[in-house]
Amino acid sequence: MTTAFSEILETFEFLDDWEDRYKYLIDLGKELPPLSDAERVDANKVRGCVSQVWLITSVSPGPDGAPVLTFRGDSDALIVQGLVAVVTSLFNAKTAQEILQTDVEGIFGTLGLQEHLTPQRSNGLKSMVGRIRSDAQAALEAA
Repeated sequence: MTTAFSEILETFEFLDDWEDRYKYLIDLGKELPPLSDAERVDANKVRGCVSQVWLITSVSPGPDGAPVLTFRGDSDALIVQGLVAVVTSLFNAKTAQEILQTDVEGIFGTLGLQEHLTPQRSNGLKSMVGRIRSDAQAALEAA
């Protein structure tokens, strides 16, 4: 079971020390259900990440017919796996339109992620979000 984004936000606000926040990120990553070897294929890899990151997107029609996306992901690096958990909890079960309208920079600014990640991890985070937005745009176009 993955942690709700609201809970992640609350915990980040509660933890004022970045070492504790990193530990929390690692714990979040460990909660992610692992992907099978068959899912850890090139087609599911997120480009632009230094660590290996795999992201699987599922699209289903929502109650009003709008495409709703759900995500599963994994990484071979502990902190990055935690970032996968944060990103997937933010976007899971949202419509493609909601995903495209989400102020990701503002939300991640609230968490303080940009200032406390290495440039490589920040780029990887942007790549994950870019992939999710691209999948959301493709789902809208296919609807």
